Amino acid sequence: MRRALALLLLCSTCSLAEQPVLRFSIAESWSMPLMRTEQEQPVEGILFELMQAIAREAGVRPQYHVMARLRLQEAIEHGDIDVRCYVSTQWLTDRPGDYLWSIPLLEQRDLLVGRPGNSGPVTPDNLPRQAIGTVLGYSYPTLDPLFARGQLLREDSRNQLLALQKLQAGRYRHAVSNQLSLQWFNRQLPVQQRLQGLAVLQEQALGCMVRNDPSLPTQAVLRALVRLKQAGEIERIVGRYTESAVAPTEGPAFTHTSE
Repeated sequence: MRRALALLLLCSTCSLAEQPVLRFSIAESWSMPLMRTEQEQPVEGILFELMQAIAREAGVRPQYHVMARLRLQEAIEHGDIDVRCYVSTQWLTDRPGDYLWSIPLLEQRDLLVGRPGNSGPVTPDNLPRQAIGTVLGYSYPTLDPLFARGQLLREDSRNQLLALQKLQAGRYRHAVSNQLSLQWFNRQLPVQQRLQGLAVLQEQALGCMVRNDPSLPTQAVLRALVRLKQAGEIERIVGRYTESAVAPTEGPAFTHTSE
């Protein structure tokens, strides 16, 4: 019996060793519900579960590389990562030709957020000169013209959670947050203490980019993403982190006149 168990364990170990390794990038700026890391390794979150599902479906062994968001472009250019998820083509100034894009997987809605009691909706064009809570390395196309002419000032935090915590503490009057993070932040707060979504700044579809290299199962990964999307698995993953979250009060979307 012991010999049989030893052989089974050996076969399982050999099988894992034979699986190709796929290097996933993890942005330091991610916070829950997207991802939580411990000792430079992801342990929970929507994107962690998505990456685990990709690896399982494509038959690969995931390897996670945590890095500053500003280093991601350099890592892509040098081929240091194989898969980058939660990314839009609009975020890249230079689109690398040796990466292939997946189908759209998730929708991101960026909100202008205020403290409890703020009246909405708010149009950024009409805001007086002030600091806006932002995340280091993030681009905000709707607000960038206002930052450029000094009407609004960026106050960067290392991640989205810190930006919302500073808003809650009164460091500034407004911040930018994706809707998922705002819902997660508000989930355990009394109604009267919840941060308020005041305007929808931008909505965009996000996907993954996969390095197109003969040594990698690139097409298998892209097909795995299609299957996960069609089977509703991605929606189920998101649902596990949002079903108990409260929905923020949101103002209507608007179009920035400078864009």
